[in-house]
Amino acid sequence: MRAQDIVSSKGNKVETLAETARLGDAIDKLAELNIGALLIVDAAGKPSGILSERDLIRVMAGAPMGVRERKVSEVMTRDLITCSPDATVDELLDMMTDRRIRHLPVMRGDELVGILSIGDVVKHRIREVKEEAEALKSYIASG
Repeated sequence: MRAQDIVSSKGNKVETLAETARLGDAIDKLAELNIGALLIVDAAGKPSGILSERDLIRVMAGAPMGVRERKVSEVMTRDLITCSPDATVDELLDMMTDRRIRHLPVMRGDELVGILSIGDVVKHRIREVKEEAEALKSYIASG
């Protein structure tokens, strides 16, 4: 199974926010949609970073009043780590674990295909393991 397969099964809708938006807008959108990250896009609509719950906690810890007015571009993670649609589940899990990230935009060149969370990837890996176990049980039972 590959990243594209997971995106196809979960849908390719990606919640984005302009890098000129305020942190308050990001906080409200994350809470409203009950999600853990927003892909941040530039004026041309191209991914320029990601804003996660961790980014917000880091900036809000001990922050003075008015932090909600800061631009997301001041807080987002700029070094966007992405994967290709052809990345395998094992590659995705390794990348997320090694880089300590929970959200991974899927890109085909400059085109955003979707976004995967660690939960999406783990869910599909568990499904693969169950299917493999059932196949082995069936093989053993028929032999």
